[in-house]
Amino acid sequence: MKRRTLIQYAGSGLAAAAATVGLSQSQQAQAQTSNAVTIQALGHTCFLFTGGGLRILVNPFRPIGCTKGYRPPRVPADLVMISSRLFDEGSLEGLPGSPRLLAEPGIYEYRGVQIQGVRSPHDRQGGRRFGFNVTWRWNQSGLILAHMGGAAAPIEVEQQILIGRPDVLFVPVGGGPKAYNATEARQAVLALNPRIIVPTHFRTAAADANACDISPVDEFLSLMDGVPVRRPGDTITLRRSELPSEGARIELLSYRF
Repeated sequence: MKRRTLIQYAGSGLAAAAATVGLSQSQQAQAQTSNAVTIQALGHTCFLFTGGGLRILVNPFRPIGCTKGYRPPRVPADLVMISSRLFDEGSLEGLPGSPRLLAEPGIYEYRGVQIQGVRSPHDRQGGRRFGFNVTWRWNQSGLILAHMGGAAAPIEVEQQILIGRPDVLFVPVGGGPKAYNATEARQAVLALNPRIIVPTHFRTAAADANACDISPVDEFLSLMDGVPVRRPGDTITLRRSELPSEGARIELLSYRF
């Protein structure tokens, strides 16, 4: 793949920052000074990654449908990566400041961080219905992170090679027409063999009962019987030295309503 230049996104101004939710200064400092990554769940497939002096926001959304009850994730970030332009994972409205934006597959470098965007169908019809999804893989503070966005098709050999074996895998589990269901998510986990599994894209209390077609996380957890599950709340700090030495574990992050 060709190395691509980063795209500048002009945010709507610093005024929006006053209404944002995010990591405290102490949490950010901890992640930046201890060779760790602090991960905050902001709803659906949206997470803020803070570590190595860098804040990366993945998949900001518009509160609608399955994300209706979440607050808009208007948090300060240096870099924003989106898996598609769909409202539930690619809405840039109201982001504070002027973060850089990655939205297309390819190989990138940003402030010393190597980033790989891997394309896959966003549906089970070869992308004919919802287009294509980007899985983002990057190394931050010594951890290899992979966020699958709204992947819906089985992982092909080329994609598996590009993604490699991540330390931490963010995988959609709630199904619907645009992303993996529990069984498909389990197959992706088996293919990529991560050490930490973070379920995303599942139904919560935020969903509009009349406009959300995805399922809760329970079915995925039951299919992963035997894999330890931790429930750390909305934020977790991970260090390479604390990853499982063998096997894997699930970190089920929850949204702070």
